[in-house]
Amino acid sequence: MLIDELNLRLSAGRGGDGVVRWLHLKGKEFSGPAGGDGGRGADVYVLGVRDIGKLSDYRNKKEFLAEDGGNGKNKSQKGANGKDLVISMPVGSVITDMETGKTCELLQEGEKILLLKGGNGGYGNEHFKGSVNQRPKEWTAGKEGEKGNFYIELRLIADAGFVGLPNAGKTSLLNELTRAGAKVGAYQFTTLEPNLGAFYGFVLADIPGLIEGAAEGKGLGHKFLRHVRRTKVILHCVSLENEDLLETYDAVRDELLAYASELMEKKEIIILTKTDTKTPSEIKKAVRMMKKKAKTVLTVSILNDDELKNFKDELTKILRSD
Repeated sequence: MLIDELNLRLSAGRGGDGVVRWLHLKGKEFSGPAGGDGGRGADVYVLGVRDIGKLSDYRNKKEFLAEDGGNGKNKSQKGANGKDLVISMPVGSVITDMETGKTCELLQEGEKILLLKGGNGGYGNEHFKGSVNQRPKEWTAGKEGEKGNFYIELRLIADAGFVGLPNAGKTSLLNELTRAGAKVGAYQFTTLEPNLGAFYGFVLADIPGLIEGAAEGKGLGHKFLRHVRRTKVILHCVSLENEDLLETYDAVRDELLAYASELMEKKEIIILTKTDTKTPSEIKKAVRMMKKKAKTVLTVSILNDDELKNFKDELTKILRSD
C-alpha cells in the first residue's frame, strides 16, 4: 500500500564537549593546556529519490537521531564531527515543521535540503589560555542539535492524472494502458490510494474518485485533491453509464475549483468511458455535447481492442505534444 503521509521526529546531533587536558613535554614540569574542542553534531537532510513507495520504509520507525560530535582529545585534537543523517523521500514530498509551520518541497531527483543543524562543539581548556590565565581549567559543553516534529505529505508528480467520480473506469483504463495491476471493483472508492503506471515513458496516475463536497474533506476529500495538484494533464473520465454527462462532469470540476483555482488552468482531456454501453449514434451525440466543455474528447471501451488501440495512439500523441 502506498504511504503518502506520515509524521517523523527528527533530531540533529549534539556537539561534543570540550575537555581539560595538559601537555607534558619531557624535561619540562609544565607545558600548558592541551584540551581540544568538541566536534560538531551531525546535520539532518532530506534527499529526493524516484521511489514512490519510499515513505513505507518509515512506517514502523518514526524517530531518527543524527550522530553526536565526539568529545575533544588530548594534544589539542578536536573531536570528530558527527556523520550527517540523510533521509531519502520520494520526489513530490512536502515536509512541514509542525512547530514553525515552515515547509520545503522535494521537486527533483537528487535534490538535498537541510532540515536541522547539528550543535556546535564545546571549547577545550586550550581555548581559554591567555597571558593572565596560563593554566585554564575552563571548558564548555557541546550545544544541543536542533529538533523537530515533521509532517511529510506526498503529492504525486505525474505526466497525467485520471480524475472522475467513483466508478468512472479510471483504474480499469490504467491497468489496460500500463499493466499496473491496480484493484478494481464495482463499488465506490475501490481506489483508496493513488496507483501509478508507466505508459511509453510517461507516468500516469489513477487518483481516488471524488464525491460532492470533497473540497471540504468529504469522501476521500483532500487525499484526492492534493495529488491532482501535481499532475501536468488532467484526464477527466466520464462514464457513459451516467444519465446526465454534463452534470457528472461539472460535479468534478466544481470540486477542483473549490480546492484550488489553478487546477482549472491545467490542460484537460475528457475521456468518455464504457462506450460498450451505448450505440454509435449515442456516442457521437455525447462527444458533440462534451466538446462544449473541452477541446479534446476521447472515447474508449476496455472491452473493444480496436477502440482501445486507437485510444492509446491518441493519448500518446497528446502527451508527446506537451
